[in-house]
Amino acid sequence: MTFNDIFKSSFLDSVTEFSVIDTCLGLVFALVIGLFIFLIYKKTFTGVMYSSSFALALPGLSMVTTLVIMAVTSNVVLSLGMVGALSIVRFRAAIKEPMEIVYLFWALACGIVIGAGMIPLAVIGSVVIGAVLLLFANRKNRENPYILVLRCRDEAAEEGALAQLRGYIGDFSVKSKTADRDGIELTAELRLREDSTAFVNRLYESDGVESAVLVSYNGEYLS
Repeated sequence: MTFNDIFKSSFLDSVTEFSVIDTCLGLVFALVIGLFIFLIYKKTFTGVMYSSSFALALPGLSMVTTLVIMAVTSNVVLSLGMVGALSIVRFRAAIKEPMEIVYLFWALACGIVIGAGMIPLAVIGSVVIGAVLLLFANRKNRENPYILVLRCRDEAAEEGALAQLRGYIGDFSVKSKTADRDGIELTAELRLREDSTAFVNRLYESDGVESAVLVSYNGEYLS
């Protein structure tokens, strides 16, 4: 038997057949789970800038992966060609948040599992992963991180402002300090258990304090 006899055999003709119902069912489940991943990502997002394009790419990625896996599992020749085609593809999209990698792999894994026909595994796994992410996201931000920028006239005013700040919020961490002829600028990281920021007004009213600025930030971006 030669290679021509192998490729002319009826085996390849039989494996190219696919079920329209199974294909539509798999794509529908991929869309539903992809939308579920999209909602979890939107609910748990804690970054600086929310990317709607990345969020909408999650359902699309799940469906495209499902379609590719269905094609690979239904045709031997196509699976070999698909491996060669995907090996030359390079993705250069910037990942802004570490958690975005989790959602990308989640969407890819669900597409692979659904394309392989294991729909219950994809559903159960997505529910468990979504519950874990929601649980940790709700516990993450019990204290709000802030950066306080104080502009003081001299060292005495600085010490008085820091003592007053320690009495208002307790512990804080000094991140930077700049001293010049115009005065002293101090940057401190602090966390508030409540949403009240009235202490900033009291600091500004202190003797020797020229300005007091409170800025909210994501604590993961500063060390």
